[in-house]
Amino acid sequence: MIDYLLALATVTLAWWISTGLVLLLNRLGMKWQRASLLAVTALVLLSLVYLPGRSEDRSAAGALLGFGQGLIIWAWLEMTYLMGVITGPRKTSCPPDAGTPLRFWLGLQTSLYHEISVIAMVALVVFVAGDGPNQVAAATCISLWLMRWSAKLNLFLGVRNYNSDWFPAHLQYLDSYTRRAPMNWLFPVSVTLGTTVAVLLLGQAMATNDSFLRSANLLVSALLSLAVLEHWFLMYPFGESVLWRWALAPTPGPAPAVDEKPSQAA
Repeated sequence: MIDYLLALATVTLAWWISTGLVLLLNRLGMKWQRASLLAVTALVLLSLVYLPGRSEDRSAAGALLGFGQGLIIWAWLEMTYLMGVITGPRKTSCPPDAGTPLRFWLGLQTSLYHEISVIAMVALVVFVAGDGPNQVAAATCISLWLMRWSAKLNLFLGVRNYNSDWFPAHLQYLDSYTRRAPMNWLFPVSVTLGTTVAVLLLGQAMATNDSFLRSANLLVSALLSLAVLEHWFLMYPFGESVLWRWALAPTPGPAPAVDEKPSQAA
């Protein structure tokens, strides 16, 4: 149980910090965004270069490093989308009278290029990792990819609690493609499948004495658990915004000019 708590704490801290940094960077100036994207791009290239060797590292530390590589790659994908670098051909709001099929098609166009880039990057990670025993980086990317698609489909079908103000100003039009609803048919399927896989991985971790398998399964299980929690955030208000208050706070602007001219007496 101590191992699981440590894995959960590690994944939660990484999730909290990475989410907050992405939110913060989208509220800073273009100079900060470009510099951060360049830095993360360099880290992604390094991760891909060292991924073949990491896939052969069958140790608890190797599992943790593979998990970190997967998170870095996924952070780059999220940053390119939220910063508007890779989105889609459509950058306007959904027509108010659009039916469900048309809304889905137009919504897909808003992120089409990004969805293709996600599939291509995940496929690249799987290919570069090869058939080595350490597939934690690939499992991390695949888990985040599938749970992200699940979350986006839930947003499309209708959720109760959605922080549309988390989107930067240049992506606010995306809110018009979502719906507010007390429940949708996909939500119970999403949380049930995500929870089931997380529990199965936890069971495998607890049933082995292999330090690598225990660490690998615990890390991915904890990641899926947090992804399921994020799905619950979409339906029920837990006040989760307070977790990232430091990232969501408006950045200070320039101080207002002060009129230093002496006032004239009437």
